Amino acid sequence: LLVARTMGKLQSKISFHTTKYRAESSMGQAGPAGASLQHSRAHTDAVTSVAALKPDLCVSGGRDKSVAVSSWRSGAALRRFTGHEREVTKVTSALDSNRVFSASRDKTVMMWELHGPSGPSQHFPGHDLVVTGLAVSPGEGQHIPGPQGLTDSVSCPVFDVNCVADASQLCTGSRDNTVCKWDTETGECLGRAAISRNLVTHLCWVPGEPYVIQTSEDKTTRVWDSRELQVAHTFPAKQHIQTCCDVSQDGRYCLSSSSGCAGHGAEATLWDLRQTRGRVCEYKGHFQTTTSCVFLPRGPTLVPSIATSSSDSTVKLWDQGTAGRG
Repeated sequence: LLVARTMGKLQSKISFHTTKYRAESSMGQAGPAGASLQHSRAHTDAVTSVAALKPDLCVSGGRDKSVAVSSWRSGAALRRFTGHEREVTKVTSALDSNRVFSASRDKTVMMWELHGPSGPSQHFPGHDLVVTGLAVSPGEGQHIPGPQGLTDSVSCPVFDVNCVADASQLCTGSRDNTVCKWDTETGECLGRAAISRNLVTHLCWVPGEPYVIQTSEDKTTRVWDSRELQVAHTFPAKQHIQTCCDVSQDGRYCLSSSSGCAGHGAEATLWDLRQTRGRVCEYKGHFQTTTSCVFLPRGPTLVPSIATSSSDSTVKLWDQGTAGRG
């Protein structure tokens, strides 16, 4: 899952040489008896993004310009969609839906039907540069009562627990400094907002709410109100580029991750969406850019935890509350 968070600025500035990392044969982990599980390749080039689709399915995008749906359990690639002219940068879906969305360096976003043809069912052109952020509104069945009381200096609380997203809208962001809102049924662009130097690196939707979190190369993390496509709140700027973001399932917290080098920067930051007085916690320990961050599913007996991945070739697990590493 963390591979899904590794795009944004890094893809635009770093040339990846994937051939030296490819296995000569497609092989999974060895089982108890020593037999290895064989997995079919989902892509013919580097995988650039992965997202959950259903409890047993994931969707991925690659440098081979394709989108693939694979089984978590068997490792088999079940569907492959083609239509982009350049590499896919981001993929996402409304969890448990039959629709998949992909962003690309060809400046477009496409929608695919899990049980439909191999071509796109909807096309969303309009950005002037590579699309680096992608978030779809959750369906009604995913409504989770959200936090209240998030305000900026002049407005009333912007979180409305009576507002339920209906999976009909899509938000996209680009290195062209814009965020766009789309109708997924018609493909119509419902709004476009531009902020100077706001090179978008990632987008994620707050569960059950009309709010979208966005990270940027201008070192800030923003909360957008998707209804009017306006910034509802901007968290204090960090010292380094913000590469990725994620939202907790209860909608109370968001994470952002930072670029860095030689131990400077490269932290992940926990923000409280119910308050706007600053950060809650920082997770420090990576030596290079933290490329992705994610809240881990919480079981009934497990403490809230997060995971981060980094250009230093490590993945770290953290206690959400204490920033202690697992």
